[in-house]
Amino acid sequence: MSLSTAITTWGHTHYSLFDVGNNGRSKFYSHRFLPHQKVKFSKNPFLSVSAILTKQQTDATKEETKKQAMEFKEYVLEKANLVNKALEKAVLLKEPIKIHESMRYSLLAGGKRIRPMLCIAACELVGGEESTAMPAACAVEMIHTMSLIHDDLPCMDNDDFRRGKPTNHKIYGEDVAVLAGDALLAFAFEHIATQTKGVPSDRVVRVIGELAKCIGAEGLVAGQVVDITSEGITDVDLKHLEFIHLHKTAALLEGSVVLGAILGGAKDEDVEKLRKFARCIGLLFQVVDDILDVTKSSLELGKTAGKDLVADKVTYPKLIGIEKSREFAEELNKDAKAQLTGFDQEKAAPLIALANYIAYREN
Repeated sequence: MSLSTAITTWGHTHYSLFDVGNNGRSKFYSHRFLPHQKVKFSKNPFLSVSAILTKQQTDATKEETKKQAMEFKEYVLEKANLVNKALEKAVLLKEPIKIHESMRYSLLAGGKRIRPMLCIAACELVGGEESTAMPAACAVEMIHTMSLIHDDLPCMDNDDFRRGKPTNHKIYGEDVAVLAGDALLAFAFEHIATQTKGVPSDRVVRVIGELAKCIGAEGLVAGQVVDITSEGITDVDLKHLEFIHLHKTAALLEGSVVLGAILGGAKDEDVEKLRKFARCIGLLFQVVDDILDVTKSSLELGKTAGKDLVADKVTYPKLIGIEKSREFAEELNKDAKAQLTGFDQEKAAPLIALANYIAYREN
């Protein structure tokens, strides 16, 4: 499913309820079918319910869904554009030229900017401002970029392409690529500490501590290490695989959401709800990634397809099959959105739509 297709879920989640039936398929229940509406049922008992709706009502529903889809597309483009401008401004091309060139090469190479969007959307959900979350949003993207640069190295996943371009070490060499990742990691914390404005210092300190934990030996690094040491092992179970993904992938997505919530002044109980939401979409992101790795081409993905299979890595499709993996993804998406039911649904709509985008992305 392309982004243009996936964003139609904005209209569904904004105005509709989804439930998952026994066959794993979503069933749609429209909010617009209200009790006070007068509907004349046909005497023909075999007439389908859908035939009761007039053409005008059906067209109106389609138009409303299309309108909401366009709104979410505009939201994504607007936020990504603002994040890109902020990143461009944050990491300038200066001496030493080569290291800054390398940093910018990967940082500004495109990407969906999902983590920054999650950070901003979580902040706005709890009453904060976009400008308040932007330094942290940029920081999580810097750290994400660092992880990609390092992940692509020959000593790790040994990948030649990322986002349709040669990987950093293919352009600048392994030594500079390692240092560029290190520099982005360090600068991420500096950027939060120096550029976050209008927020009490204790919140900033809490954010820095939260971010450090989610990417360290109890977070992203833990997932990376267990992932590497699991290659070739035949008795890896689902619990083991979940540990890898909750740390390697979900930890930074969790950090993105939690940072935004803290900066926006969320209550502790709301922070924890959003933490659970983020863990679900983080695991969802990796389940979908595993599926795409075996169902899409390198051209479609913008990176090398099938590399997990070649490396003999344990993935969800390998353990439970493609169809069960897709069912699990649907379940995670549903569980994630359930964590947002207590919030203002207007403000929660971007997070719900982002969860759907993660679930239905194609690269």
